[in-house]
Amino acid sequence: MSERRIVVIGGGAVGLATAWRILERAPRVQLTLVDKEPDVGRHQTGNNSGVLHCGLHYRTGSRKAKLAVRGIRQMTAFCQQHGVAHDICGNLVVATSEEQVPRLNSLFERGTANGLTGLKLVGPEEMREIEPHAGGVAALRVPEEGIVDYPAVCEALKHGIEQRGGTVVLNASVRKLMRNAQEWRVETLAGDFAADVVVTCAGLQADRVARLGGVRPEVKIVAFRGDYYKLRPEREFLVRNLIYPVADPKFPFLGVHFTRMVRGGIEAGPNAVLALDREGYGKLDFDVRDAADALAFPGLWRFLGHHFSTCVDELHRAFSRELFCRTLQALVPELREDDLVAGGSGVRAQAMRPDGTLVEDFEYIVHDCAVHVLNAPSPAATASLAIGEEIAELALAQ
Repeated sequence: MSERRIVVIGGGAVGLATAWRILERAPRVQLTLVDKEPDVGRHQTGNNSGVLHCGLHYRTGSRKAKLAVRGIRQMTAFCQQHGVAHDICGNLVVATSEEQVPRLNSLFERGTANGLTGLKLVGPEEMREIEPHAGGVAALRVPEEGIVDYPAVCEALKHGIEQRGGTVVLNASVRKLMRNAQEWRVETLAGDFAADVVVTCAGLQADRVARLGGVRPEVKIVAFRGDYYKLRPEREFLVRNLIYPVADPKFPFLGVHFTRMVRGGIEAGPNAVLALDREGYGKLDFDVRDAADALAFPGLWRFLGHHFSTCVDELHRAFSRELFCRTLQALVPELREDDLVAGGSGVRAQAMRPDGTLVEDFEYIVHDCAVHVLNAPSPAATASLAIGEEIAELALAQ
């Protein structure tokens, strides 16, 4: 074991947590983590809403449910230990109409089955004690959810990897993965690395990097951009912590919501629109290869056919602050259009099958002394330390 060499590809939360867990379990492993960016956490991890998700929405028994519940507790302990800013402030999931109340009750039952504690269904009066400006007819109080500084988590994990003897190599875009009878060769722009085991946690490039390693996954990564607004400072009093909608079962994404940011301010969003640039954060960003890859995939057209009206609504909302505000007003009726100023955006890597269905759970493939993470969307950042445990065990078993 002392001479074992492992290369982890990808410096987002999942890759960093995996490397950290490997060194925790096998401190004499020669571990190298490579990432193509000049710093860690530059894509999904560093551009999400900063929420700690506790496993409320995920199918009972799924990896997501198990790892989100375990992961949020691990992440909270990690932040406490390493001085990372966070706050377990709780979330209020709001039913905006009587028709949504049965779904709210189902969320309560699912969250309880998933092992969450302190869940409470509340009526309008108690809702407004928690969030005085929230609308709606009923709500579910989720006390275990919170907010965190994910870029600071990434820096703490990077520091921890290096303290344990691992190496983090940046500006190291992977060009080739080659396997011979004895080892892997990982060719990057920052040099070549030999490995007995390779772990790929490439996020928005997950399917492409897996193919470099000889895997031919059925699924393809399709990128969805989410745009955010921020509340003007003088109107931040409208939201105390987290206000979420009851998810629409007809659409696979959660819907716009309000988030108090751990570094200050209130964020509103995101929507979900097809991104024609996997790493493009502007509304008009376009990459020829990424666009061609997505548009040539039959699964995308089947997905759009299944969700046509909702996708059109999401696209309209992306270019209309008025429509974005109208959606948010279901949660906070006092919100005005001029309360919103443009915020940032994030891009979500979502594995999609050829039939147009989304891969709902975390998914890994073990092949030829390599572990490939093919699908790790939200709540992967929250659950990263728990996901890292699973992947570390798989890698060390090779």
